[in-house]
Amino acid sequence: MQFFYVTLNNSEEARQISHSLLENKLALCTNWFPITCAYRWEGKVVEEPEVVLIIKTQPSYRQAIEAVIQEHIDYTNCVAALAVESVNDSFLSWLNMEIPQELQESRHQKH
Repeated sequence: MQFFYVTLNNSEEARQISHSLLENKLALCTNWFPITCAYRWEGKVVEEPEVVLIIKTQPSYRQAIEAVIQEHIDYTNCVAALAVESVNDSFLSWLNMEIPQELQESRHQKH
């Protein structure tokens, strides 16, 4: 199992990306929530609202997930893989039943 931590500008982007990932069977489940982000940009410190999208999937899906994200946004964002140390057996069974451990490239289709 792999979590991907993704930063986005707003909830609508998270919703659209989530639905695309779920419809293409690239994720089992997603969560998103608002945060405040402070970062350096062009020599200044900027603070603004942001949304974090957490994607629950298989480790081999990163490239396909990043492709879907780039279909929806055109700015630099963070897509980080978070190590999952352990997960309850029932959730892992559900994941493995719904999302194969190895991505079948024909399953992800460009929009």
